[in-house]
Parts: sequence; structure tokens; C-alpha cells
Amino acid sequence: MADIATIARPYAEALFASAKPADLSAWANQLEDLAALFENAELIALANNPKLSSNELFKFIEGLLQSKPDQGLASFLNLLANNHRLLVLPEIAKQFIAMKNQSEGAAEAIITSAFPMEGGALTELLASLKKRFGGKELRPTVVVDPELIGGVRVQVGDEVLDSSIKTRLVQMQINLSA
Repeated sequence: MADIATIARPYAEALFASAKPADLSAWANQLEDLAALFENAELIALANNPKLSSNELFKFIEGLLQSKPDQGLASFLNLLANNHRLLVLPEIAKQFIAMKNQSEGAAEAIITSAFPMEGGALTELLASLKKRFGGKELRPTVVVDPELIGGVRVQVGDEVLDSSIKTRLVQMQINLSA
């Protein structure tokens, strides 16, 4: 089977091209909500059920949403249902958000820290990361992982900066055993 990212790309590009600049944030939020739905194993099984028509599936999913999707997004969702591509929705959302961020000169930053990070420490880290990534506005998501012991691991796109104590200890172990 083709790679999910390869299948999702044309859908994400088409959706992005059809969106008005004013709709990008709202559509991104709705796509994130839809993507979260498709992390549920029961919904995935339902989407794979051949006895359920694409129209019934579309109506069911639309009913699960807290707010009714924008008309353009609803048409897109119906298209995915008809083409049996609803399971690719999380990847479509990811790629759409990446395109939205790129058009706005921003990037998602996943910051993994051993301890909760907020306020001044987060602001200071983001300021130094902004310089590192060419002045892009970074939209942080902080994840706490006590196994890091200390320090942070930052992922922006494909690039990872790891200054965690856990990584330093592993590197030290490799150097000492060589």
C-alpha cells in the first residue's frame, strides 16, 4: 500500500489551495478535531466497515463534531468518505497545518522537557529558538517526559535539538565504552 503521507499530500494541497486566508485557522482547528476522532480504534473499525455507506459514515462523523464544519470542509470530508480516505485524515491535518504555518512564516515546535515549562522559561527558550530557526514564529507544544532527567528536546519540522541529560549520559556511555 502507498505511504500515508503520499496519499494525504494531494488532499492537503487541494484543501489548502481552496481555503481562503481568513479560513485557514478555523479549518486547521476543525481538521485537528477530526484527526483526533480518527485516533479512536472503534471509529477506525467503523470507517473500515464495508456495510456502512460513505454517506452514512459522513453523517455519523459530522454528528460527532462539536460544531458543524464549514461548508467547504464538509464537502471535503464527504469527498474523503466517498473515496474511502477518511483514515488518512490525521496525516492530511498534519500536512495542512504545516502548509498553513509555512504560509504564515511560522512552525510548530514540540518541546519535550523533564519538568513542566511555562512563563519566563518558555519565553526565553522560544526567543533563543527563534534565532536558531531564522526568525520563524514558533508555536510551542510542551510535553513532559520525566525520563529526560533534565534539559529539553526540541523538534521543529524534521530538525531535532536534543540537550537533555538523558542523551548526554547515553553519549558519555558510548564515548567511555569505545
